[in-house]
Amino acid sequence: MEEEPPIVVGISGASGAPIAVRVLEALRDAKAPVALVVSDGARAVLKEECGVEPAALERFAGAVYSDHDLGAPIASGSRRTRGMVIVPCSANTAAKLALGLADTLLTRAAHVHLKEHRPLVVVPRESPLPTVLLRHLTTLSELGVVVLDAAPPYYLHPKTVDDQTAYLAGKVLDHFGVAHRLYRGWKADPS
Repeated sequence: MEEEPPIVVGISGASGAPIAVRVLEALRDAKAPVALVVSDGARAVLKEECGVEPAALERFAGAVYSDHDLGAPIASGSRRTRGMVIVPCSANTAAKLALGLADTLLTRAAHVHLKEHRPLVVVPRESPLPTVLLRHLTTLSELGVVVLDAAPPYYLHPKTVDDQTAYLAGKVLDHFGVAHRLYRGWKADPS
């Protein structure tokens, strides 16, 4: 029996590392296989925002790759995946993807998902959004990438930042068809 292909989780150096951690926790809880790659910039953000080193995230992934390992399996279109999410997605990473640059494993793996027409979700975390980033995100959207803005769900009346983080992680999982209980949708049945 063939094993289920992983969801590739890339973490880049934008603010929003708690969303990435919550996505990884939820994927573990859903028993979804994960391949993880953390950019150099993300290492500092993880420590600053979450108080963790990237090694602490290895327990959430079946495979962990260095961002410098361009020969990793996820750098090839012959390696099946369920898709990829870059959470958070820095402006630099979005620009590289929009321009077709694949100089790190994170950007190479994303490029593979684009060329193979596999699901690719990016979660930009920037405010305000400068025009050049908007142009890059528009290009990505035109290529079929889901641009999932890290906007809080005020209509769900979140009580804490953790509620907002769980919602955003849940929205990521929704795009991969992964069941979760991270949030209840608009006018959800209370049962």
